[in-house]
Amino acid sequence: MFTLPNCLSIFRMVCAPFLLALAWFGQPRLFLVLLVLALLSDAVDGTIARKYKQVTDLGAKLDSWGDFFIYMTVPLCAWWLWPDLIRQEAPFVFTVVASFAVPITLGFLKYRRLTSYHTWAAKFSAVVLSIGTLLMLLFGIAWPFEIATVILALSALEEIAITMSLPDWQSNIPTIWHARRYASETRELQRL
Repeated sequence: MFTLPNCLSIFRMVCAPFLLALAWFGQPRLFLVLLVLALLSDAVDGTIARKYKQVTDLGAKLDSWGDFFIYMTVPLCAWWLWPDLIRQEAPFVFTVVASFAVPITLGFLKYRRLTSYHTWAAKFSAVVLSIGTLLMLLFGIAWPFEIATVILALSALEEIAITMSLPDWQSNIPTIWHARRYASETRELQRL
């Protein structure tokens, strides 16, 4: 359980209350430092898991929980630290929150657990959203965040489609095409 990738995911979960505290007490610099560390841990945990053959269902779940904690914490923290900026970008911030919450909620309703698909689109959107968020919070440059929000929303639609396609819970589904292929193979096996 205590592999380096799992510890990095747990680190993100532990960061969430500290991010909240830093934002509540008006510490934007420390908040951004901790946020960057959390985002970096997200960027490398999967690579380390694959490189050292430590890819597990537990690791996928921990990674998803770590992402969930960070991505649900940051909008509230940003509201406390940069309310004018968040008010200005409210439609995009709302879209980000919905793009995380809706697929997760649908997955919980269907499977009673976090989906943990880790699609290629989700990985890409996490990178561009992280960059866009940091550019917006550090320099007030919003357009990369806005573009990243659209990419994230498309990724969320793919995750919803995957949830609707899969007959049972599976982790690490790269694309909707993979999910449909798995669903088709499962139906064929059930017919036999």
